[in-house]
Amino acid sequence: MNSRTDLPRASRRQLLFGTAAVFATLATPGALRAALSAGAEEKFLSASQLLVNHHLDPAVGARIARFASATYPDLEQMLDAIIDTAAARDAREVEQFFEDLPEGPLRDFAYWVIQTWYTGSSSFERGATLFTYEEALLYQPTLDMVAIPSFGFSAPNGWGNDLYPLTDLPRF
Repeated sequence: MNSRTDLPRASRRQLLFGTAAVFATLATPGALRAALSAGAEEKFLSASQLLVNHHLDPAVGARIARFASATYPDLEQMLDAIIDTAAARDAREVEQFFEDLPEGPLRDFAYWVIQTWYTGSSSFERGATLFTYEEALLYQPTLDMVAIPSFGFSAPNGWGNDLYPLTDLPRF
């Protein structure tokens, strides 16, 4: 008698149900986080509109909000505080309510939101997360003058060797 036949075996059905259960378990926390962040993304964009007096791209705002939710555990409370402070002053611009934000983490977060929209990145550090280059507010005034750098040879801003003609140009 073979000892392999004495071992308990899983049927295909048990394997299928087990795999489905594992995937469902792994997917559920992400789905819950996504559902929570959808409300936070809208709230983040509302607070950002109050802090930054420009047209803001909702897709970039969603990326920044997802990063902020991982970085700031009390993101929802800080967003509520910013929105409530602006509503109490009936403010439409940041200058009308920013001084009412208390010093400390809330004001630092407000500065971070403003800095992030202008620079398009999470910080000035080397390993910072880049949210956008083209939609960064500091890039907008130079949009018609500064090309996004590329590394292509013989392309705009192609950082390669000069290309020389293969033959002499004809003289007329």
